[in-house]
Amino acid sequence: MINILMIEDDIEYASLLSDFLAKYNLKVTNYEDPYLGLSAGIEKYDLLILDLTLPNMDGLEVCREVVGKYDIPIIISSARSDLSDKVLGLQLGADDYLPKPYDPQEMYARIVSLLRRYKKTQNTQEPVFPLVLNETQEEVTLNGLSLDLTPAEFVVIRLLLKNRNSTVSKEQILYDSEVFEYGTDGSLAVIINRLRKKLGDEVNIKTVRGIGYRLLS
Repeated sequence: MINILMIEDDIEYASLLSDFLAKYNLKVTNYEDPYLGLSAGIEKYDLLILDLTLPNMDGLEVCREVVGKYDIPIIISSARSDLSDKVLGLQLGADDYLPKPYDPQEMYARIVSLLRRYKKTQNTQEPVFPLVLNETQEEVTLNGLSLDLTPAEFVVIRLLLKNRNSTVSKEQILYDSEVFEYGTDGSLAVIINRLRKKLGDEVNIKTVRGIGYRLLS
C-alpha cells in the first residue's frame, strides 16, 4: 500500500480525496495543523500533498523544511492563484503543483506519475561502495567499521582501492609495497587470501590470471 501524508486544513476536501484514493489502495493520512504534520514521521510516507494556506505556518515554509530534511516527493495543492507561489514552491523543491479545485482523478494520475519517476530515479542511483580509504589515519573501513589490517594488507588494499575496477599487476604491488618480508608472488597470494576473508562477500578482489588483481565495485 502507498502511504500518503497530506497537510490540508480543509477537512472536507481532504476527506473527499482520501476516500477517492482509497479505491486505488492509496492510504492518505491528513493533518490540519502543519506542525503536527511535520512531526508525524515523514520518512514513513511515500509522498506529501501540501496545501499552502495553513494555520500558524505558511505552506511554503513547510515545503522548505521538508525538502531540507527528507527525501520525499511533494505535490503542492493550493487555491492560491498567484504565479509567484507556484514558481517559489517548485524552486524550493516541490515536484508538482496542482491548483484547486481539481478532479481527484487528476490528482491520482499525478501521484502515480510522480511515484513512477521517483522510483526510477532511486533505482538508477549508483550504489555507495562499502570500502573507504582514510590515508591520513592509515585506515580502511568496510560499511563504516574499521578493518583490522596488517601493514602489508593495508598497502595492498590501498593500492587496489586507488585503482578500483582496473587491474594492478603483481609486479606493481610488490614494487610499491616495501612491507613484504620476502617480496615474493607467494607471500602476495597469502595476503590477498587474508584480505578476501576480511572483506567477505561485499567486496570482490578478482584474480586476473597471469597479470595481477582487480578490486571490483
